[in-house]
Amino acid sequence: MRLLSVNLGRPRTVPYTDHPQGLTGIDKRPVDGPVRVAAPGPKGVGASGLAGDAVCHTRHHGGNDQAVYAVAREDLDEWERELGRPLADGAFGENLTTSGLDVSGALIGERWRIGREVVLEITCGRIPCRTFQGHLGEQGWVKRFTLRGAPGAYLRVIEPGEIRAGDPVEIVHRPDHEVTVALQFRAVTTERELLPRLLAAGEALHPESLAAARAYVAEHPRANSS
Repeated sequence: MRLLSVNLGRPRTVPYTDHPQGLTGIDKRPVDGPVRVAAPGPKGVGASGLAGDAVCHTRHHGGNDQAVYAVAREDLDEWERELGRPLADGAFGENLTTSGLDVSGALIGERWRIGREVVLEITCGRIPCRTFQGHLGEQGWVKRFTLRGAPGAYLRVIEPGEIRAGDPVEIVHRPDHEVTVALQFRAVTTERELLPRLLAAGEALHPESLAAARAYVAEHPRANSS
């Protein structure tokens, strides 16, 4: 398991984003050399966890619980075959393109050590948006991406440090539950009856997903949370 690329984006003006100034940092490209990774601060204030990476719409993106976004190269390869065109590392706006990891099958709260210093923790899957669809230039992309159910993962920074392409990735902690990124994604998008199952992940879960699960259980007292 290794890190194929570290991808950073600079602000670009585009017509397909909801940002008031039309700015987005989704166009991320692989970079050479080490990149500093650290917790960026709360959502709405903090942006990306990677130094030199732009997050323009901090109302919905970035912050401590979405500090880093990872996508498996294997998932990009599957989409290449389906779309009939190449997808470079970083094509989905991910910070980390990995090899040998089932990113969407990772557990909420699972921790990865990347290189010698950095430890990251899985929090949730990526929800597709209008900017993502515009960036890919694929008709109906939000629906297609959602139905595939392999969203990649957001991670929070547990131990800061530097990473670079080629670093080994080691799973150093796997929680004692069965809440995967894919399950969390389905629960908050197309199968909300799954929300009670997310509670098993506890505080490791992204706060917004945790709040949604608790609200669902409060509204549906007979919901099975096991």
